[in-house]
Amino acid sequence: MLVSATEMLKKAVEGKYAVGQFNINNLEWTKQILLTAEEMKSPVILGVSEGAAKYMGGFKTVCGMVKGMHDDLEITVPVAIHLDHGQSFENCKKAIDAGFTSVMFDGSHYPIEENVAKTQELVKVCEEKGMSLEAEVGSIGGEEDGVVGMGECADPNECKMIADLGVTMLAAGIGNIHGKYPEKPVEGEKLISVSGVGPKAAMSILSIMTPDKFSLAVCTEDVKSISKASGIGAKTAARIVLELKDKMSKEAPAIMQSSGASAVTAAATGSPGKLSEAVDALLVLGYSRAEAMNAIKDIDTDKTELEEIIRLSLKKLMKF
Repeated sequence: MLVSATEMLKKAVEGKYAVGQFNINNLEWTKQILLTAEEMKSPVILGVSEGAAKYMGGFKTVCGMVKGMHDDLEITVPVAIHLDHGQSFENCKKAIDAGFTSVMFDGSHYPIEENVAKTQELVKVCEEKGMSLEAEVGSIGGEEDGVVGMGECADPNECKMIADLGVTMLAAGIGNIHGKYPEKPVEGEKLISVSGVGPKAAMSILSIMTPDKFSLAVCTEDVKSISKASGIGAKTAARIVLELKDKMSKEAPAIMQSSGASAVTAAATGSPGKLSEAVDALLVLGYSRAEAMNAIKDIDTDKTELEEIIRLSLKKLMKF
């Protein structure tokens, strides 16, 4: 049956298991996901990005295909058809009107006040129609479906603001990335490698600072900033700096080959420039300094906004 994701997720929480969301792009993918879910007797969420919906003909076409296949294959497990990363209130409303049983409003690219206001509107609409609603705070790194994110760590207070609106699901950025992960350990893994620092402490630190700011804090021995994280005392912060400084300083990228100054040094002096910020962003996403500089070199960084520099660089890198 086609249902909202609300009940299946409540049961999953009670039963301590996960419900898979798999994005569909065509009939063949949809068929195999439905048949597998039926075979495993598992509820499933079919995610549909705005780009995939457009590719397949539109929201109504996607709904018609899913509903028809669901009936013809005699699927008995709960199935939700979910708009993934809806970028605007208007597109969420179109998906709702087309017959989607669940939507995600990704307002992470808006100021938090606007994200709250638009999410609140959709909470009312979804409650009236008995639908599930997912919201997002803090963007996911990399590029997916034309949407570029920096891999932010969401502000816990902002997460609570959105959660308190009554959304069914909350996607909170934790520095995670769409696409290529770094060959070297990301900051969370580096933190866990420090003696006495576990996943909870690592999450606490990365919830108050972005990965690049954490790197800067370690390399400049800024114990005070790290110890601002909940549950992190001055001694723990000092141990983190002691154990990670040498390792992270060696990985700090140079801004430009000719200058010889590191990105960390430039950031500390407050004048990194767009080129440095773009390089740092690509490094966080797992590309080497050489790859990043090669991707950026033909872009007029003086006349191009930072977000556009990163987007163009990612497109070039993904062709390799």
